[in-house]
Amino acid sequence: MRRPLPFLALSIALVLGSPLALANKLVGQASDAPAAKRDLRATYTKYEYRIPMRDGVKLFTTVYVPKDSSRTYPFLMQRTPYSAGVEAQGELRYGVDWFPEAIGPSREFEDAGYIFVEQDVRGRYMSEGKWQEMTPHGKAKRLAGEGEESQDMYDSVEWLLKNIPNHNGKVGIHGISYPGFYTSASIIDSHPAIKAASPQAPIADLYMGDDSYHGGAFMLAANFGFYAAFTEAPNPTPLPKTWAGFDYGTTDGYDFFLKRLTLPNIVASMSEQQRALFMPNVEHDTYDEFWQSRAIAPHLKKVRAAVLTVGGWFDAEDPQGPFTTYSAIEKQNPGIFNGLVMGPWVHGGWARGEGARLGHVSFDSKTSEYFRKELQFPFFEQHLRGVKPAAGIAEVTAFETGSNVWRRYAAWPPVQAKPRTLYFGADGKLEWKQPAAAAAAGAAYDEYVADPKKPVPFIGYPATGVPKEYMVSDQRFAATRPDVLVYQSEVLEEDVTIAGPVTPALFVSTSGTDADWVVKLIDVYPAAYPEMQEAGKGGDVRAPAFAMGGYQQLVRGNPLRGKFRNSFEKPVPFTPGKVEAVNFEIGQVNHTFRRGHRIMVQVQSSWFPLVDLNPQTFTHIPKARPEDFRKATQRVYRAPGTASGVQVLVLPGN
Repeated sequence: MRRPLPFLALSIALVLGSPLALANKLVGQASDAPAAKRDLRATYTKYEYRIPMRDGVKLFTTVYVPKDSSRTYPFLMQRTPYSAGVEAQGELRYGVDWFPEAIGPSREFEDAGYIFVEQDVRGRYMSEGKWQEMTPHGKAKRLAGEGEESQDMYDSVEWLLKNIPNHNGKVGIHGISYPGFYTSASIIDSHPAIKAASPQAPIADLYMGDDSYHGGAFMLAANFGFYAAFTEAPNPTPLPKTWAGFDYGTTDGYDFFLKRLTLPNIVASMSEQQRALFMPNVEHDTYDEFWQSRAIAPHLKKVRAAVLTVGGWFDAEDPQGPFTTYSAIEKQNPGIFNGLVMGPWVHGGWARGEGARLGHVSFDSKTSEYFRKELQFPFFEQHLRGVKPAAGIAEVTAFETGSNVWRRYAAWPPVQAKPRTLYFGADGKLEWKQPAAAAAAGAAYDEYVADPKKPVPFIGYPATGVPKEYMVSDQRFAATRPDVLVYQSEVLEEDVTIAGPVTPALFVSTSGTDADWVVKLIDVYPAAYPEMQEAGKGGDVRAPAFAMGGYQQLVRGNPLRGKFRNSFEKPVPFTPGKVEAVNFEIGQVNHTFRRGHRIMVQVQSSWFPLVDLNPQTFTHIPKARPEDFRKATQRVYRAPGTASGVQVLVLPGN
């Protein structure tokens, strides 16, 4: 979700405990050998300001200035809704005597010397004004105290240049998740002093594949946990301030949500304060003006800074934002450097720790360290100090999972990747060729009964929230269920590398009037896989050790809520029994299925409680009643003319 802490650039986990305590706990988990602590007071002086905007609203801003005044420094700024205060003893602290353990994206920046700036955005914590969820850009009518992020950034830069000494006249911006959105929004028609910006895991459109909705289906578990903690509060906020987590009363989120079944019953378990920001996400279940006005991509124009967008292949919260941001800037701002980095990371996983593994899956190198030292720091040094990196930074730097190597591309998707389709066949086969005409004889479809009161879980163990490792988790628990279709290739004789969007193209029917279609692309390890993976590092796993033989690693998965098959703005019901085409994208990948592995696709109609339940009757789901939830028979067709499959982009040599 939209939730790194100030300058820690860490995702606040939703599994257990308060966000502040969890962030500290995760710092220890992320790295096997954490860096020795040091006192930044020896080299930096901290100041606190209230910077006036053009409408008179004042934004609380902290500035850390190097004590060495013999040279000049660039600014490096982050704007955040999560407080520019310092977390200490479980609370947020303000005042020039409070210092964080780190004040930059990595230690390299602190050692090199930057003027670090942290700012509370409007209406959050110590800043005046009115906060808006995903601030609409170019809003025609603003309420008193509402602003526009690019204007607030422009005014802040003007003030900093005039009032902070020993700067070199250049400004960089960075931020992860919600601060990533503010980074993107701040460079629209940007101030000429802004020379470099790095939106990292940026939210681009909450409805279209980021935090709130995937394929028109509401991301229940993550949003419930986030908005139970992220609430509106009076500002300036009384001190000290802490975040409170939600008490599920159980360790099993599946059981918690299923007992409540309907969204009205689930919402009733929240307090009035917790519901305030949560409810608009639930109530606006179509792509209406509420969401459209908050989409930042159409407005990413007149960007004058060099941009390096960063994302994680296993980011459960903002997986689409980096691609949407990169593509929009590329299309609308010719002539600037516009780069993209994608690594094997969870939400914000590149900011701290080694990035060597996730759950049971190893990446064979310290990928996060590589990013921080070889990509992020050189990017800002080049554009803020003129220090050109020896090897240069490619437009696209992408980690190829499976083979575990970094690749450099001239564009994304790679132009050399060619479209191919994996077709569903009889007896659970998955092949590159369409079904033969003879396959039309008999029942050329597969079917299952989907019961929304017995939904397919998204993980094979009890947990609350969204465990980080779910995006690479073992899918064998689902493959054995009767309400999950499984298609599998023969053992691969050569490596197969796919790079780009994964697009199911299905022909389906349902006995109901609505249905979810969840498609998962899976890498099946050989039964005699020799490697043993030590558990407990870099992910949430439930065993002391684990043999990878036969492991079914989730590579990518996502739902489509069937009533949105033609439009996310105007849902339409299914006609029971009618065969219809359903085409949708489940996300981007850069993955190699190794020789000796198999490719698997699973199809199901629930993924709970990651995704809210579809009653399988055409209704307004936020108001659905228990009697609306009904069993339905779902069919997936595989005959000539109605051949279902998954379209991918395959790199040459495969």
